[in-house]
Amino acid sequence: MCTAITLTTDNHYFGRNLDLTCSYVEEVCVMPRRYPLVFRKMGSLKEHYAIIGMATVVDGIPLFYDGVNEFGLSVAGLNFPDNAYYPPCCDGKYNVTPFEFIPYILAGFKTVDEAIPLLENINLVNIPFSEQLPLSPLHWIISDRKKSIVVEAMKDGVHIHENPVGVLANNPPFNYHLYNLNNYRSLNIENGENTLSPDVELQNYSEGLGLTALPGSVSSASRFVRASFARANSVCKTDEASAVGQFFHLLSFVEVPRGICKTRSGDWNITLYSSCINTDKGIYYYTTYSNRQITAINMHKTDLDGSAISRFPLLLEQKINYAN
Repeated sequence: MCTAITLTTDNHYFGRNLDLTCSYVEEVCVMPRRYPLVFRKMGSLKEHYAIIGMATVVDGIPLFYDGVNEFGLSVAGLNFPDNAYYPPCCDGKYNVTPFEFIPYILAGFKTVDEAIPLLENINLVNIPFSEQLPLSPLHWIISDRKKSIVVEAMKDGVHIHENPVGVLANNPPFNYHLYNLNNYRSLNIENGENTLSPDVELQNYSEGLGLTALPGSVSSASRFVRASFARANSVCKTDEASAVGQFFHLLSFVEVPRGICKTRSGDWNITLYSSCINTDKGIYYYTTYSNRQITAINMHKTDLDGSAISRFPLLLEQKINYAN
């Protein structure tokens, strides 16, 4: 369970909620231009674009959940069980493993349009990181300031979808979510007129009646609709503090508190972290379930010409400002 969104004010922002039952020791990582990238089937890169994102670091290798490169191209992987399909290697294709997908895209492309020719010939190959870390079933949102797409590897091939709403959730596939928005085309930020019946006097007894049909569950279909509606109607000032604050408010509209979503295994799904990346400035903001204070890491305040990853463990202890 996850939700990703984009937002543009004076700057462009990209981020997501990560909804899982447990943490895998995530941390914000900055991968500099000379960090050696070695791919299982696609050779290696001694130099590439710098990247900042959230990752679990295993044997010194960051396994990215989401990130942005120094030119503002951003990618996030979201859970896509029962639909994701990773075939064996295929001659004549770009054989990239799913756990390499985010750094592979961000290391070499500046824009979505620049990446599309590769994506049209990519094969997300069934090679896990290790026996202890099998592949996760994922699909991806890729965005820049001008464009957003969704990439889904399924049994009938890799699908690349234009994403006009700048939102992604989980199952079902993206085309379903986009079509499902038709069911909510009458949502209204104002109360609207009585169209039920001219014979019944119906009162506007509360503000927000135009949103009565807005779905309220934490299912992926509901979260997609709520995030799409909230993003499309977002109003905020364009200064950095206001835009970042608004972005986290949009994510809070689809977050999952502990106690309302019990999985089949008996665990609780919760929003482990929420992120907001200023893709123009390379600043990664985040909050965690246990710490609502916004923390920021600026990639340009690290050595981007180096070869060692800069790692920033998440601040998990709740910070409270006592006024008296």
